[in-house]
Amino acid sequence: MSCSKFLSGVGVGVAVGAALAISVTPKPRCIKRSPAGKAIKAVAEVADHIADAMGL
Repeated sequence: MSCSKFLSGVGVGVAVGAALAISVTPKPRCIKRSPAGKAIKAVAEVADHIADAMGL
């Protein structure tokens, strides 16, 4: 077995593994787009306004 065949096999294996890992990894979701994210944002804004009104 020559070294070049081994290294090319390792390279192909790494490439296939990386492609598989990228395809299986879940996509990050933006919390601001969901209704729960909008509610969380609204609650945070209300808390900021109350804190500003109280002088905190």
